[in-house]
Amino acid sequence: MISRKPADKKSRTAFFCQSCGHDSPKWLGKCPGCGEWNTFVEEELRETAAGGAGASGRASFSFSEAPQPIDAIDADEGDRLRTGMAEMDRVLGGGIVPGSAILVGGDPGIGKSTLLLQLLQQLASRGMKVLYITGEESARQIKLRGRRIGAEAANLFVLVEIDLDSMLRQIEAMRPQAVVVDSIQTVCSAALGSAPGSVGQVRESSERLIIQAKKTGIPVFLVGHVTKDGAIAGPKVLEHMVDTVLYFEGDGGHAFRIVRGIKNRFGPTNEIGVFEMRGDGLREVANPSAFFLAERPERAAGSVVVPSMEGTRPILIEIQSLVIPTNFGMPRRTAIGVDANRVSLLVAVLDKVCGLHLSNHDIFINVAGGVKVSEPAIDLGIVSSLASSFLDRAVAPGTAVCGEVGLAGEIRGISRADVRVREAARLGFSRCILPYTAPSQRESAAGPPAGSACQRDVASQRDQENVIILLPVRSLSELLGHLF
Repeated sequence: MISRKPADKKSRTAFFCQSCGHDSPKWLGKCPGCGEWNTFVEEELRETAAGGAGASGRASFSFSEAPQPIDAIDADEGDRLRTGMAEMDRVLGGGIVPGSAILVGGDPGIGKSTLLLQLLQQLASRGMKVLYITGEESARQIKLRGRRIGAEAANLFVLVEIDLDSMLRQIEAMRPQAVVVDSIQTVCSAALGSAPGSVGQVRESSERLIIQAKKTGIPVFLVGHVTKDGAIAGPKVLEHMVDTVLYFEGDGGHAFRIVRGIKNRFGPTNEIGVFEMRGDGLREVANPSAFFLAERPERAAGSVVVPSMEGTRPILIEIQSLVIPTNFGMPRRTAIGVDANRVSLLVAVLDKVCGLHLSNHDIFINVAGGVKVSEPAIDLGIVSSLASSFLDRAVAPGTAVCGEVGLAGEIRGISRADVRVREAARLGFSRCILPYTAPSQRESAAGPPAGSACQRDVASQRDQENVIILLPVRSLSELLGHLF
């Protein structure tokens, strides 16, 4: 006869959705919270001896503060901590806000740990006490990486730990001015019986670390793993709990890396910082436009430069197209860095409005440098690149293109046209094709109009001392007349 160990009366189980964190007393095929299928996993929940834990096994917390009028709350923006890295300060909205929780996600090996170790080094070199907590590497491994990238300040402390309570005790006793937890999926709490990385553990650990940050005013960086789809692993509620969500993007075949702000309660979203990966760590790229256009070929058919906006920063990118007759019954459509559905739509517009019959051609589109762009202002650049490759004619030198294309072939207005034009002029471009807008809007970009209808927007960029001709267009037929 097989004897069974009596069940623990103080423990029970529940089912949690791995996508959104929704909990249920029984297994469900479809999550009622996010609509995903087959995402529920069973986890053990433990109650405290005094019965103080709730349904999720988490103890209650309170900031012990009475309500106060909003005009009496002190919120000085000057309290931000400057990281010493201009690109990170830009993404964070001007620096680190005390008590903020910042989630950093990215593919394995992309450089998350290197970036945050360099950030702590910058703070420690200014006399600040900082703490790097890791549950994935040994202290010796951190030391070797620190030696390679120059992070060896005396005020930079390293703690190898995965127990949540031990971490909180060390933070409380040490009181550093910034903390990095690498990674949140390795942290576990003794209050829960589930394994590290489970939905319950990630939510419990994140919640208590965030509360500790709010109470003490110590900013906390949480490193998060990503799934095969590129989303941060764990419950989706984790991104709602933190103040800022940063994605560290890049391609292993390219030297550059991009830090993109997806969420920021203290600054603009979709802001990016550009870095270059080197043997001694990450280096800031002060001029991303020149960096992405450094290897652009001269007078090549299918190559077009587009002024794109990433947050509040204008960046010039190169869109390349290759249009060739297909050898198969079904032509191929490949798009890298842009939305493939948007490319198919623009191909249909070119065929219908301009008479460029691309239906029996293979089309390949790539954004040079591995950049991913989604704004509609690049439509005109994609169309120009396709037409250039199909006609085998290079776009006139010194030409930049930006604008949105409608289904009727009309060119629609875009935001921040003046900023885009200034960036193109700063890098030496002499012409910019853009949507036709009101004269007052064009004047804000390049001064008062003068001359003919097409060339009346010749202006001197006073701050850049470069002259750029603005060529406003209303339709694709006018575009083709200016391109070549």
